Amino acid sequence: MLKTLIQPVTPFQQNSSIVFCSHTKKCAIVDPGGDIELLLNVAKENNLIPDKILLTHGHIDHAGGATELSEILNIKIYGPHKADKFLLDELQQQGEMFGLPSKNCNPDKWLDEGDVIEIGNEVLETFFCPGHTPGHIIFFNKKNKLALVGDVLFNGSIGRTDLPGGNFDELISSVKNKLWPLGKDIDFIPGHGPVSTFRAERISNPFVSDQALGLV
Repeated sequence: MLKTLIQPVTPFQQNSSIVFCSHTKKCAIVDPGGDIELLLNVAKENNLIPDKILLTHGHIDHAGGATELSEILNIKIYGPHKADKFLLDELQQQGEMFGLPSKNCNPDKWLDEGDVIEIGNEVLETFFCPGHTPGHIIFFNKKNKLALVGDVLFNGSIGRTDLPGGNFDELISSVKNKLWPLGKDIDFIPGHGPVSTFRAERISNPFVSDQALGLV
């Protein structure tokens, strides 16, 4: 079974998720924006075996600690889509601006629609969901009906599109055409804030509810 531990990191309080196979104890650390020691301690306290790092997109609060963590654990970085390369190439500079020590990131493998990530005996499917950034992806575990959506969708809101490379129409399209077809009974972990379900957001989210999108 795929299980998840959520650990907020950095002053941006970004949800870094540690997803793991309950049988093998192998785990993937998703969006390690910073506070590396905290994430390492969470993995250790739960007897997990870090196997890979996954990135949904290239913003510093999600990717700022990826290179350092990769070097410490000697594990590979997967994602995001290559369209976010320009953001990962500026992480150190961004870190200096925000007071968050960071290193530029060169993933071992860029991800795209349809790519599958293995975590022990479990799998995550990759979906390309641009809008918040040009290369944003999300991860989906069909068996457990769980999505890790980064900054595409929040509890009651959606990701910003006023940052470099953001596109409001693309973001709305990503939610409507990539997330909603996965089903209503999907739990999701956003990049910030509390978890929610696709069903709840389709009812009440002012940006992407069925009513807002003209689906009813």
